[in-house]
Amino acid sequence: MAIFGRIGAFASVFSLAASLAGMAGAGQPGDGQPRDWQMGLQPAASTTMERVVDFHNLLLVVITAITVFVLLLLLYVMYRFSERRNPTPSKTTHNTLIEVLWTTVPVVILALIAVPSFKLLYFADRAVDAEMTIKAIGHQWYWSYEYPDHGDFTFDGIMLSDDELEEGQPRLLATDSFVVLPVDTRIRLLVTASDVLHSFAIPAFGIKLDANPGKINETWVEITREGTYYGQCSEICGAGHAYMPIAIKAVSKAAFEEWVVQAREEYARAGEPEASTRLARIQGAE
Repeated sequence: MAIFGRIGAFASVFSLAASLAGMAGAGQPGDGQPRDWQMGLQPAASTTMERVVDFHNLLLVVITAITVFVLLLLLYVMYRFSERRNPTPSKTTHNTLIEVLWTTVPVVILALIAVPSFKLLYFADRAVDAEMTIKAIGHQWYWSYEYPDHGDFTFDGIMLSDDELEEGQPRLLATDSFVVLPVDTRIRLLVTASDVLHSFAIPAFGIKLDANPGKINETWVEITREGTYYGQCSEICGAGHAYMPIAIKAVSKAAFEEWVVQAREEYARAGEPEASTRLARIQGAE
């Protein structure tokens, strides 16, 4: 049985390596976009995403342990009940203990997983004592943003074309206007759509919320560090689905207040139905 001891030791090492896979290769701290050859999740930049990563790593350990157990069980059965070692097979068709175990053990595992799962769902559901609110509205194919707590101004975030990109800006993710948000602030996020189903998703924040026409969905975010973060519509919404990214710049509270003063003048067009000149030009070229 020495071989099984070595297999068990290997399984333990493999389980530890798998549990770290979600952090290894996940990019450098501060990255808010996918990277080439990235294996894990984007580095967490919100309190919600930190819990998502913890839950992901827990599940990775659980499924790795189950996989290793099944592998060892198969190897044992192949060894113990091979034709050479078991020339006269048993005619037993039922084993009450085994049947009870293979029914109850999965139920117990799922019940244990459900506890942190529901805690995470309730934690990410709605903002408690939110300090500010923003609203994201999905259109075919761009996003509009409203700041009802800071003058009720609104603006559109239109994807930059390849010839408009500056050095360092990611293709298909950069927009002409950033959503600027303060760090260490509990922000209520309202999401809706004007035409068809969209989905507002920022991986580094642990946010993916459907945008339904005629309905407002709510979540929240508390950004933990400054930086630039990108997302995209994650609901197939039409021919331009791949071209409605989200770009968010997280800044200090002082810098945010300075930006608000400028934004009130630049974007003071709340209620205006027309999109930007660039959007009109893009749609006219389709």
